[in-house]
Amino acid sequence: AERTDVDAIVSAHRDAGIEILSPDSVEWPDAFHTDPEPPPLLFVRGDPALLASVSVAIVGTRRCTAAGSATSRDLGEGLGAAGVGVVSGLALGIDGAAHRGALRSGGPVVGVVATGLDVVYPRRHRELWAEVALAGVLISEAPLGTAAERWRFPARNRLIAALSRLVVVVESGLTGGSMLTVESAIERQVDVGAVPGPVRAPASAGPNQLLADGCCLVRDAADVMAAIGVHLPLPASRKQQDEPAPLVDDPVTNAVAWTPTPLDDIVAATGLPFTEVASQLMVLELAGVVERDTDGYRRTTR
Repeated sequence: AERTDVDAIVSAHRDAGIEILSPDSVEWPDAFHTDPEPPPLLFVRGDPALLASVSVAIVGTRRCTAAGSATSRDLGEGLGAAGVGVVSGLALGIDGAAHRGALRSGGPVVGVVATGLDVVYPRRHRELWAEVALAGVLISEAPLGTAAERWRFPARNRLIAALSRLVVVVESGLTGGSMLTVESAIERQVDVGAVPGPVRAPASAGPNQLLADGCCLVRDAADVMAAIGVHLPLPASRKQQDEPAPLVDDPVTNAVAWTPTPLDDIVAATGLPFTEVASQLMVLELAGVVERDTDGYRRTTR
C-alpha cells in the first residue's frame, strides 16, 4: 500500500473515461450491499445508473448452436424492448448473442467482464464491448491492465448472478461457466430458468437437467417476464411484425422442424416437386423464417 500511488491510479482511470465506484458511491448496486462476496470496487465505463435496472442474466456456452444463438438473441431483444436489462459476460456464443439482441432493441445492457476495461477478451468482441459501453454500461472489479486469467471468470460470474433478478441458461453442458453462474445464483437466492433443447444434444444437457431439477421453463421473453413478476407490454418482435402470414402457414414451412431437417425429408413431407421446395426455402431463408446449416434447415420463428 505504501508503494501504491492511489491518486495516480484514479487519474489514469478518469483519463480513460472510467469511473471508480466504492460501496459508498450513490450508484453502488443495492445487491452488493448484502452480497456474501461483494467486489471491493467497481470500474465502470458507461452509465452506472443502469446497474439499478430490473435485469436478467442470459448465459450459455461459447460453442452454441445456430438455434441457441438465435434464441439468445431473441430473448435479449424481447427483454430489451420491454425495458428489462440484459446482463451477460460478453463471451463468445450465447452471451454475445444476448447482448446483440438487447442492443438491437435499444434496451438496457450490462456487460460484466473479468479483465481490465482496456483488455478486451475475447478480442473479436472489441466492437461489441464498445457498443455496450456506449449504449449501456460495462463493469469490472479489475483495474486497467488486468489480463485474462482463468480464475477471474468464475469470480466474474458471481457478479452476473448478483445483479440479476433471474439467470437464464440457454445452452450449456452439465459443467462449465454457465453452471458456475447458476451456483452463484442459488447461493444468492436468485431464481434460475432454462431453455429446453433436444434431449440428445450436448448443448442442451445443462438446461434440460436444470428443468428436471425444477427450474422455470423459458421459451421466450414472455416466460421471463412472468418468472420475474414484471408486467410490461411485450411488443411483437421486428421479425414478427414484418413477416408475411403466408410464410408461416405454407406446407414447406410446416415441414421444417426446430432442429435441422434434411432437404430430402422436407420434400417428402410436402409432396411437392424438389424445385418448388428449394425455391420456397430460399424465400423463407431470406425472410428469416428458416436458416440453413450443414445438416439441413431449421425454423427460427413461429
